[in-house]
Amino acid sequence: MNTSPPRSTAPPPTPVTGSGFSALGRLAPAFVTVVVLVACWQAYVQISGIRPQLLPSPLRVLEQGWAHRGEIAGHAVATLQVTATGFALSLSLAWLLAVVVDFSPWLRRAFVPLFVASQTLPIIAIAPLMVIWFGFGLLPKVLVVALVTFFPMAIGLIEGFAAADRDAGALLRSMGASRAQVFRYVRLPSAIPRFFTALRIGITYAVVGAVFAEYVGARQGLGIYMSLQKNSFRTDLVLAAVFVTALISVALYLLTFGVERIVAPWSRTEHRSRRG
Repeated sequence: MNTSPPRSTAPPPTPVTGSGFSALGRLAPAFVTVVVLVACWQAYVQISGIRPQLLPSPLRVLEQGWAHRGEIAGHAVATLQVTATGFALSLSLAWLLAVVVDFSPWLRRAFVPLFVASQTLPIIAIAPLMVIWFGFGLLPKVLVVALVTFFPMAIGLIEGFAAADRDAGALLRSMGASRAQVFRYVRLPSAIPRFFTALRIGITYAVVGAVFAEYVGARQGLGIYMSLQKNSFRTDLVLAAVFVTALISVALYLLTFGVERIVAPWSRTEHRSRRG
């Protein structure tokens, strides 16, 4: 008789890995690269003795940016207002037209080529026209942001709807589901991952579009602030405004991940499975 103790059939314990540490590990190379580049920049300015009007040191940029933080913050708020308003308009139109196009193949063939053609219009030509037509108020800048960001989100949604599982749709239709029900339970969830990918592209374009529209013509905003400081040969303040613009873009980009985790938690699981 075998008197040895029975072997446990329970699975071995799964090692606990810190997701926070893994995220830091992914960001470490970029952080180190930035630190090295800034250090080289600082060393070059000190060794070469180049004039601050041409290339200020990073320490001078931070010092002068902090000294003018109130003024820069006021312009940053104006840029955020333009970005949020234009992006909200673009987001609403993208969802509306993408849903309409998904329900009508004829409209898909009619509108998608126009969406693609709209991207051939350079922003450097659109922004001055908007200022000429609508003045220096909020409207022209909002329209520029909407035009710049509309295409990636609309195409992302349209392709996401089209990539839905056909077998799942056919199964629901065989059970008597309507087109609206198939759209709600199959096509809409399948489009969410692609939508958030397009959203991240669009939100960075939105900040760039807002700054460029302000640069062409505005009363307030980081774009006009850079233009004024450029004319005064304050390169340090121009770079400080560029740094603030980059921070806004990165913050909005990271915000999309938080929204995705709340709205569509299954989307992150799909991304991980694809990477795996």
